[in-house]
Amino acid sequence: MNVLTIQPIIALIAGILILIFPRILNYVVALYLILFGILGLWPSLFTGGA
Repeated sequence: MNVLTIQPIIALIAGILILIFPRILNYVVALYLILFGILGLWPSLFTGGA
């Protein structure tokens, strides 16, 4: 699985959670941004490239 496969699944789960529990919107958005920020930087973290 790569980021392009995981991203829509995470977005769908996050959307459903927000519909069911609107109060967790801040946490869902924060976790989503952190997760995909790390996944986006992952290859360059080990190679030292930017």
